Amino acid sequence: MAEASRTFHATLFSLPTFSPRFHFKLSYSHSHPSLHLKRARSVQRSISETKTMSLNTTLPWGCDIDSLENAEALQNWLSDSGLPPQKVGINKVEMGKRGLVALKKINRGEKILFVPPSLLISSDSDWSSPVAGHVLKQQNVADLPLLATYLISEANLQKSSRWSNYISSLPREPYSLLHWTRSELDRYLKASQIRLRAIERIADITGTFDDLRRRIFSKHPHLFPKEVFNLVTFRWSFGILLSRLVYLYSMDGKVALVPWADMLNHSCEVETYLNYDKSSQAVVFTTDRAYQPGEQVFISYGKKSNAELLLSYGFVPKQGTNLNDSVELPLSLKISDKCYKQKLKALMKHGLSASSQCYPIQISGWPLELMAYAYLTVSPPSMSKQFEEMAAMASNESIIRKDLRYPEIEEKAVQFILDSCESSISKYSKFLKESGSMDLDITSQEQQNRGVFLKQLAVDLCTSEQKILYRAQYKLKRRLRDMRSGELRA
Repeated sequence: MAEASRTFHATLFSLPTFSPRFHFKLSYSHSHPSLHLKRARSVQRSISETKTMSLNTTLPWGCDIDSLENAEALQNWLSDSGLPPQKVGINKVEMGKRGLVALKKINRGEKILFVPPSLLISSDSDWSSPVAGHVLKQQNVADLPLLATYLISEANLQKSSRWSNYISSLPREPYSLLHWTRSELDRYLKASQIRLRAIERIADITGTFDDLRRRIFSKHPHLFPKEVFNLVTFRWSFGILLSRLVYLYSMDGKVALVPWADMLNHSCEVETYLNYDKSSQAVVFTTDRAYQPGEQVFISYGKKSNAELLLSYGFVPKQGTNLNDSVELPLSLKISDKCYKQKLKALMKHGLSASSQCYPIQISGWPLELMAYAYLTVSPPSMSKQFEEMAAMASNESIIRKDLRYPEIEEKAVQFILDSCESSISKYSKFLKESGSMDLDITSQEQQNRGVFLKQLAVDLCTSEQKILYRAQYKLKRRLRDMRSGELRA
C-alpha cells in the first residue's frame, strides 16, 4: 500500500497525463515533455487489454503487499552488500502496512540510511543477461522502459540474480491505480478526474510495451520470451518504477531504485527527502523531527494531492492532513458559442486540448490560469482581440505573468466557474450516496476484501475532493454576492 510505492520529493517520474518530469511546471494541457513512451493508438485499446487481465494472475516473484516474510533475508543481504548498521528496521505499522521504524533514538537533523551507490538500480546497472541489455541499448531505449525491462529480466532469474532478495521484497500486486481493472476504475472513481488520468497512464504503458514488443522483443524471442516479457509483467515493473524511483540531485540527476530506502512511508507532515550525500558517498535523508524507538520514520513523496497519491501509491491520507490536496475541475468551451472555432484555435495554438481542460482547485483557492480560461469562455465577439492573450494565460505560457482582469465580463466568468464547480459537486454527491448501498462484484473472499478496500479508498478520495469543491463554491458565491451588491450600491 503506502509502502508499495516510492518516488520522493517534488522531482518525480510520472506518466502522462503524467509525463516523466523533474522540475516540472503544472501542465494544465496534460502535455508530454520528453516522454520516450509510446501512446497506445487509443485509450480504448488499453481498456480491452485491462479487461483480459485477471486479478488472479500471480507473478512468480515478489510478495504480498503487507508481508514481512522476506524482510529478514532482505536486511541480511543488504548488510552483506555494504549497507552499514542501521537505526531503523522493517516492521508492521498502522493498518498492517510495512514501514521502517526507529530501533534507537533518532535526533532531529540527523542523517540516516547511508545506502551505498553499489546498491542502487539504475539504467547503467549490470545485466545478469548482458546480451539482452546490449540489444536494448543498441536500440536507444529510454531509461524508464529500459529499467522496466531490466527489472523483469532480473526478477525472472530469481535466485540467480544479484537482486533476488530485493525483488522478493517488492509487492506482487500494489494497490496503485495502475493495477485497478477498468471496471473498478469505472465503478469507484466515476466522479473523480483521476479516473481518466489512470486510463491515460495505462494507455501510455501499453503503447510503450507494444513498441518494444514490435521493435525488439519479437525479433529476439530467445532473449525476451513472451511468457516472461508481456503486458502483465510490464505493468508490474512500471508500477514498481513509477512508485519507487528516486531522483538524486547530487548524482547529476541520476534516477534509481534505492533498496531499503523505498520501505519508507509518506507523511504529509514531513518535508525531508532522499538525496546523495557526497561527504559520506551514500544516499541519505536528514530527519526534520526526532523519533523515539518503535516510532515509524517517515519521508515525503512530494507535494501531491490525494488523487496523485492514490494514482501512484495506492493510498489516501487521513482526512484534513494533506495541505497540498487539490481537486481537478474540468472546464470546456461552449459549442454553441458564436466564437467557438476562433477560441478553440487560440487554445490549441498554446497546446491546450480541443475537448476540456482540468485545473487544480485547492482549499486556498485556484490558479490564475483557470480564471483566464473562464474569461475566454464567456468573452463576447467584441473581445476577439483578447482571445489570444486569454488562451496564452490559460495555458501557463504567457511571457508576462499577470492577473488578467476584464471587469466587464468578470461576473460571467465567476458564474461559469461556479456552475462547473456545482456540476462536479453533484457527481460526487451521487457517487457518495450510491456507495453506501453499492453491491460488490465478487466471486471469492479475496475479491470481497479487495472490493471493500478499493471502495473505501474511493470514498475517502471523493470525500476530500468534494470538501474542496464545497469550499470553492462558498468562495465563488461570496464573490458574486460582493460583486452584485457593489453594483447595487453604485
